[in-house]
Amino acid sequence: MRPDDWHLTDDVDDFLARAGDFLRSRPALHNTPLTDIEKLRLRAVAGQDGEAPVFGRLESGSGVRAVFHLTPYGRLGLTSLSAEQTDALAARLAGLGHSPAHVIADRDTAAAFAESWQRHTGAVPVPFWRTRLYRLGTLTPPQPSPEGQGRAAGREDHEHVVRWCRAFCVDVGEQRSIDLIDAGSWGDSRFGDRHFTLWETPDGRPVSMAAATSVIGGMVRVDPVYTPARLRGLGYAGAVTAEASRTALAAGASEVVLFTDPDNPTSNALYQRLGYVHLADFAGYRFT
Repeated sequence: MRPDDWHLTDDVDDFLARAGDFLRSRPALHNTPLTDIEKLRLRAVAGQDGEAPVFGRLESGSGVRAVFHLTPYGRLGLTSLSAEQTDALAARLAGLGHSPAHVIADRDTAAAFAESWQRHTGAVPVPFWRTRLYRLGTLTPPQPSPEGQGRAAGREDHEHVVRWCRAFCVDVGEQRSIDLIDAGSWGDSRFGDRHFTLWETPDGRPVSMAAATSVIGGMVRVDPVYTPARLRGLGYAGAVTAEASRTALAAGASEVVLFTDPDNPTSNALYQRLGYVHLADFAGYRFT
């Protein structure tokens, strides 16, 4: 595998014209590049300034075999690659002077790229993220359901949603999103393009929240799900996740996915009861 087997561009429309079918061929596994690249495309359409992202595709005689995207703030996202393919990509990126701050991919691909990047650049990889990807099978709402109902969040709920998203980021240590929210840059945060569902009690009090992406390539990702600590254990998270999942299916999604913390047995068991099935494990590495 040679480094020049990778075709790079900063033109998102050209990239999607050539690699879009590949991304949409496995929308559940490719959910992160699908949503990230769509956000980058919309920024380009809006003419928002900033350093251009870089997109790459690995082609063979049978078509596109893998892709990557490197965002202006250094996030490198990869689809599944062999060790040989990650090494060729690391050599190509290093040779062109690109310096990803971190890599996100399925567990084996992320580990292989981290090792290759260290070998080519000397940058030390530090693991910072582990997650488990689930795909919805047959939706099974919780029984019994807690009192109340789900509803779409409206403009009047914006401050509430922002406050809960920030609290979620504090819980999981997502400092970049906290900084963007605190700076008033909600639209630039990863939550700015989400659709929010609230679960509220019969007296109209919101008690839990689930967000979802738009339908992209037939896929919707539910993320995040948040319940304030004092209200956990009452069934609200399961109810709001089921409602957000039902809404995604009604919007035309053929695949509904979500990520979980593999070290949290409570959330993993909850999502499996709702009908979600384990699909793959993902990981992230930062580079010093």
